[in-house]
Amino acid sequence: MALLTKKGKNINDMIFDLCIYVICAIVFLIIAYPLYFVVIASVSDSTLVSTGKVLLFPKGFSLFGYQEIFQDSRIWVGYKNTMIYSLLGTFVNLLLTLPAAYVLSRKEFRARRILMFFFVFTMFFNGGLIPTYLLMKDLQLIDTMWVFIIPFSVNVFNLIITRTFFETSIPNELFEAASIDGCNHFTFFLKVVLPLSKAVVSVIGLYYLVWHWNDFFTGLIYIRDYNLQPLQIVLRDILLSNQVFAEGAGSGGASGGYAQRYADQIKYGVIIISTLPILIVYPFIQKYFEKGVMIGSVKG
Repeated sequence: MALLTKKGKNINDMIFDLCIYVICAIVFLIIAYPLYFVVIASVSDSTLVSTGKVLLFPKGFSLFGYQEIFQDSRIWVGYKNTMIYSLLGTFVNLLLTLPAAYVLSRKEFRARRILMFFFVFTMFFNGGLIPTYLLMKDLQLIDTMWVFIIPFSVNVFNLIITRTFFETSIPNELFEAASIDGCNHFTFFLKVVLPLSKAVVSVIGLYYLVWHWNDFFTGLIYIRDYNLQPLQIVLRDILLSNQVFAEGAGSGGASGGYAQRYADQIKYGVIIISTLPILIVYPFIQKYFEKGVMIGSVKG
């Protein structure tokens, strides 16, 4: 008979639990250490970083890279623009995606399969870059903030996830009970469906927010006005100008080493600045995100 501990676990269970803890710790280190390394590298001497002498703690501590980044006025313009595009874009995305998903989830809506086919069709076929650019030009969206919002109002993948959630998690009996009290679909959606759908709203909102925040291609193709450039384009320009500065000074002996040293600090600092806002937002909606990852799963 196996030996039991005070909590009723035998030795084999304890060994299994220990192995699970060790594996989880290793996986956590594999995921977390690269981010931690970027943080300490952004405040360390780049020469020590490139020679592998910075592993656990920063060495040659310096905030020069961050000072150079925040002294650049383009950073603040990019942050302002990206905040506007991300928040307004996410609001418009949710404003259109949630009602559309609800309508497509109602079985009494006979045209839902036909409409869903046209939505899904766009996931496999599109007009291509040049026709899309000409369309944006004809719509007078080039060099305007609306090019980040209007053409990408609904993501079909997120629409499918939301529709699946409504179909599997909102019982039809709820609408029948509400309709007896005189509730129509519009009122039912606002007062019943949305309060019961915090998980999917949070998850889809996070998906849209991250997409807008990381959107690089739209600004690169459709925006030429400096005052409308998003943060990702600004950071790219800073990295390119820094690389040119470091390589150009590389033939100058000591000055070349100085340039490369601080160019690398700025490179790591730019990575932190571009990802920090999303890392700050995530913990506040983590509990909803954990529920949302099970959307569409088989329920017993």
